[in-house]
Amino acid sequence: MNTKQNWLKRIGLGLLALLGGLVLIVAGLIAYDTLFGRDVTAVTNITYPGPDGQTLHGYLAQPDTPGPHPGVLLIHEWWGLNEDITALADELARAGYVVLAPDSYRGRTTSLVPRAVWLVTTTPQPQIATDIDSALFHLRQLDTVDADRVGSVGFCFGGRQSLWLGLRQPDLLAATVIFYGGPETEVEALRPLAQPVLGIFGRDDSSIPLSNVAAFEQALAQLGITHTVTIYDDVGHAFLNSENIHIPGQARTAWAQMIDFLNTHLQ
Repeated sequence: MNTKQNWLKRIGLGLLALLGGLVLIVAGLIAYDTLFGRDVTAVTNITYPGPDGQTLHGYLAQPDTPGPHPGVLLIHEWWGLNEDITALADELARAGYVVLAPDSYRGRTTSLVPRAVWLVTTTPQPQIATDIDSALFHLRQLDTVDADRVGSVGFCFGGRQSLWLGLRQPDLLAATVIFYGGPETEVEALRPLAQPVLGIFGRDDSSIPLSNVAAFEQALAQLGITHTVTIYDDVGHAFLNSENIHIPGQARTAWAQMIDFLNTHLQ
């Protein structure tokens, strides 16, 4: 074997060792966060029945004034239910809504990207769907909620779940809001929708092609579904959080747009 072949072999072995080391580091982070990370019950305040006798957890925020009020099911990002989502729920409650933020991962939450990816890819979608449906049923049954005025709002992972919920339960929702969740683009896939839809996206979002957003809007228009789809300039994915909705900028504008949309269709 000549010198060039030796060097190529060494480089190949080095790259394999580097890749193996990265895999071990990621696996270690996931394992550590699984064992020692925060349990979602640290941020929840209610339980409700789920499928097959499961007890599910969520965070409930309510206005101070007497009801019944319109309701919002608020679906978390891929991190799981956390303080940012509960803070947004509190903001919506101050705007006059009873808000239930469900735990879609059955007790698991994280602040680490590797485990967030793991949670999204390993939590069965049918389980997520039935758990979110259970949360919607519970929200509609609350004495403080007008069941005819309930909508869903979701962010990222939750944005797509909000859309899917609207497709599964169109008769139970009066509005659907999607913050930078991957949109459906086929007309037939969207045909079950009956309620008004608000879609909010960032122009610089590398995870959601603008062509998909355009196809989503065109399909809604073709079906005659009341909708507003807005693409905000100079922002990417996950551009809104509980801290920046009070700071002048695109996040505050998008939050205000959502409040106006909910007020129009739920209040």
